[in-house]
Amino acid sequence: MMKHKQYRFLNHLWDKESGLSGMFILLFIMHFVLIPLFSSYSSFMVVLNIFWMLVLVAGIISLAKSRKQAFLYSIVPFLFVLFGWITVFEHTPFVLFADIFFTIATFLLLIVLVLIKVFEPGPITEYRVIGSIVVYLILANLWGVIYLYIYEHIPGSFSLTLPPFESNSIQANFLYFSYITITTTGFGEIVPLHPFARAMVQVEALIGVLYPVILIGRLVSDANENKAKSKSKPNQ
Repeated sequence: MMKHKQYRFLNHLWDKESGLSGMFILLFIMHFVLIPLFSSYSSFMVVLNIFWMLVLVAGIISLAKSRKQAFLYSIVPFLFVLFGWITVFEHTPFVLFADIFFTIATFLLLIVLVLIKVFEPGPITEYRVIGSIVVYLILANLWGVIYLYIYEHIPGSFSLTLPPFESNSIQANFLYFSYITITTTGFGEIVPLHPFARAMVQVEALIGVLYPVILIGRLVSDANENKAKSKSKPNQ
């Protein structure tokens, strides 16, 4: 019974437009409460990653056009989990590269699935606007992971000023840095030094400027237009 309720909850995130708002709430809690306070506990982060893998698989099952397509898409999160587990025991360049490759692929797949939901046939609603914000949050998360990988594998790529709190972790710091970069705020506690690190910061800042204007702004405009049309119909 418990598993059935869990499946219905995950399925609801993808089957109904209102599920996009649920996904937004989950990401908000994850990024601004759970990771800042509990990311130093590795077991907790494993549970969190498993939950999001289930969300992704539920999305693949809900939005795939055939079983074959669902199977092919499911290979990506499977390889992500597999290489994430292998890195615990092996640290060869191939394993580390495969780990970050399938991590990025998993994030991109999640972004694509959310965008499919946002742009599916039908009128633009507030839920779809929220879905576009969900993509924005996932992009920030993705870049935080990229920065963490660069920091761990290119010595001296970042200069960090780490706050002296027990709950502090490198992962939380780079998620924070990703958000101040994508919003083009920039407080200066974390400074990219390596050319590749700086290039990634530039790309994220560019996305942070263009994405809200081009996509979110357009969706908000369309949603307001649809709302105005629906209000004017009874008067015609």
